[in-house]
Amino acid sequence: MTKSKNDKSDKLGKNEYYEKLAALQLELNDLARWLQHTGKRLVVVFEGRDTAGKGGVITAMAETLNPRQCRIVALAKPSDREEKQWYFQRYVPHLPSAGEIVLFDRSWYNRAGVERVMGFCSEDEAKVFLAQAPVFEKMLLDDGILLFKYWLTVDQVHQEERFAERLADPLKRWKLSPIDVQAREKYAEYGLARDTMLEATHKEGAPWALVDFNDQRRGRLTLIRHLLDQIPERQVPEIRIDFPPLGHEPLRERFDTPFKPIAAAK
Repeated sequence: MTKSKNDKSDKLGKNEYYEKLAALQLELNDLARWLQHTGKRLVVVFEGRDTAGKGGVITAMAETLNPRQCRIVALAKPSDREEKQWYFQRYVPHLPSAGEIVLFDRSWYNRAGVERVMGFCSEDEAKVFLAQAPVFEKMLLDDGILLFKYWLTVDQVHQEERFAERLADPLKRWKLSPIDVQAREKYAEYGLARDTMLEATHKEGAPWALVDFNDQRRGRLTLIRHLLDQIPERQVPEIRIDFPPLGHEPLRERFDTPFKPIAAAK
């Protein structure tokens, strides 16, 4: 029997997923060492529909990396002052320095997607953005920044399932906003805005890669594998750390003051 596109039986199992992810996370650490060794700077932009899985793949990438080297940037609604700045200005302070990785959980492309579809910017502002974005990104590339852009795709049937899950789970309800509820009615409009964005900003040096996130586990592995493959020569000598014996029996914590640990949870 032919499986349908939404057949859950083809989803990647948890054990297989974590085994494959662990191998990729080792390679991500190789990449991080290479960046430190060379002083290169890496920016990864994650865009896509609501519930596609941007946060999940960003967490999978960042969780085993040094947080001082790898930063996640997820900007809130712009302030009144920021709304009156050059559009790209609020993103510039978050760009990486030598050896750093910045993962943008949504980025300047908010203007081409959410803002445009939901009416938070004018059509003229959206068109100016589409003209300026390739120029802005070329400046980043010319300065030596490595820039990769990913769009996460998800069919509406899965989007609806994930919205319902967020509504039902108190620990995930913060992910569901009134804007998300309104956006459910604009699935087709978001697709048109995406296509316009891709046509205007898919450029040499900063192309878009689309990744299927109907199966989020498989999507994470696919995206990370693709990113690693874009930087194939990233092996550098690992720093050896001498770890001699302690030389005495391990000591216990002692508290010779009134300060003591709080009672353990039961």
